[in-house]
Amino acid sequence: MTFDEYQKKAITTAHISYDDPLMQNSVWVMGIVGEAGEIVEKWKKAVAYREGKFDDEQFADFKKELADVIWYIAVLADSLDLSLEEIMEQNVAKLADRKKRGVIKGAGDNR
Repeated sequence: MTFDEYQKKAITTAHISYDDPLMQNSVWVMGIVGEAGEIVEKWKKAVAYREGKFDDEQFADFKKELADVIWYIAVLADSLDLSLEEIMEQNVAKLADRKKRGVIKGAGDNR
């Protein structure tokens, strides 16, 4: 499945809470952060209590949270008329350029 194919399928499962694009996009942004927080929490528990280890069930739950972040990013991108595939391609190109120039470990967005 391509990123754009995923994005099209993800949109079909989106619940629209607001007619106002600002409010609806705010829901998507908060969803990204909320799900990312769940990833951090599951990782913290693995590190703090299980020496960084996951059993099969815990790892399956962790993967679900990663997928939730991707879902929110996909629907936010769509609501902004952005292609998820294009965003990902641009990101990889940016990082490859930074690596080529030896600034992959630097600071700042525009290095």
